[in-house]
Amino acid sequence: MKVSFHGHSIVQIETNGKNIIIDPFINGNGQTDLKVEDVKADVILLTHGHNDHVGDTVEIAKRNDSLVVAIAELATYLSWKGIKTHGMSIGGAYEFEFGKVKLTQAFHGSSYTEDNQNIVYTGMPAGILLTAEDKTIYHAGDTALFSDMKLIGERNEIDLAFLPIGDNYTMGLEDALTAAEWIRAKKVVPIHYNTFPVIQQNPEDFVSKLPDGVGLLLKPGETIEL
Repeated sequence: MKVSFHGHSIVQIETNGKNIIIDPFINGNGQTDLKVEDVKADVILLTHGHNDHVGDTVEIAKRNDSLVVAIAELATYLSWKGIKTHGMSIGGAYEFEFGKVKLTQAFHGSSYTEDNQNIVYTGMPAGILLTAEDKTIYHAGDTALFSDMKLIGERNEIDLAFLPIGDNYTMGLEDALTAAEWIRAKKVVPIHYNTFPVIQQNPEDFVSKLPDGVGLLLKPGETIEL
């Protein structure tokens, strides 16, 4: 399994012959190395409906005939735009061809702001547990620290976790360090920082404060193998 980070909250995963991308916010993202027209995705996983996470989902999905997996309300909204979707709800899991997806809690908002300034409610925000090839990846999405992260850590053997550290909209460094302790992942990668002025953070500081061997700082485009 190959896993790569691409700035903000974008994560790509190659597993079981499928290309998966999480939260493909590319256009307007000064931190990413990706170009929308180059992205190949069999599956798109979305944590919530904010524009900086839905991003370029519709264009990518239409060009690749991708399956979009998201919380039920967001999946319905996107299906009206002519793409294939699979809706889920928090606490639910589903075994797909590429692996098992389970949605976890996340404490945040979730809405999509359209060009005409309409704000569309898109259901609850979520985190994602993806299990494939006997490995489990946890993408926390946008979230505050919450005590049920302890349960996530107790009930899952997490090989790799992606945690937001940007503060203002999500956890900051101190809360993300507590989250890392609670989820007990073997490797933790910071995400959702430095894309906008209000989420400027020092990811090296975060990684240095994690236990030896746990913190992993990935620059946009860097890949690891699990």
